[in-house]
Amino acid sequence: MKSIGFPHGGGGQSSFEQLMRYGLVGLTVNLAGYAVYLLVTYLGAPPRAAMTVLYGVGAFGGFWGNKRLTFRHEGGVLRTATRYVLAHCLGYLINLAIFAVVIDKLGYPHQWAQAIGVFVVAGYLFLAFKFFVFRDLTSSQGAER
Repeated sequence: MKSIGFPHGGGGQSSFEQLMRYGLVGLTVNLAGYAVYLLVTYLGAPPRAAMTVLYGVGAFGGFWGNKRLTFRHEGGVLRTATRYVLAHCLGYLINLAIFAVVIDKLGYPHQWAQAIGVFVVAGYLFLAFKFFVFRDLTSSQGAER
């Protein structure tokens, strides 16, 4: 299948194939995470604290799924994990900004803020993972790993 406007990466995979696998990994991690978020906030946890903890747990759980399944990345773990953490730090700040706007400025319930955050951050992370975290270094920088 032809790429959807992004260059191929990671062993001849199309961006569409990567996007579909990313969706499967993300759907699994985010559905479970959102369900736990709803439960712990229902039980009394502050929304921002719940989002912070669950963001970290989801990011940790998603690393191997995205490295192995989504992007089939064979590069070194340390460099990739460092970039992954950096990408997620920005993703977390995006999620926090969504909370500030949706809850604090617009007055909507925190459940809506987190639901919006899941989709916005997922889009950002796909691009960050594809072009920064799991990019194919062998084609862009020689044999360096």
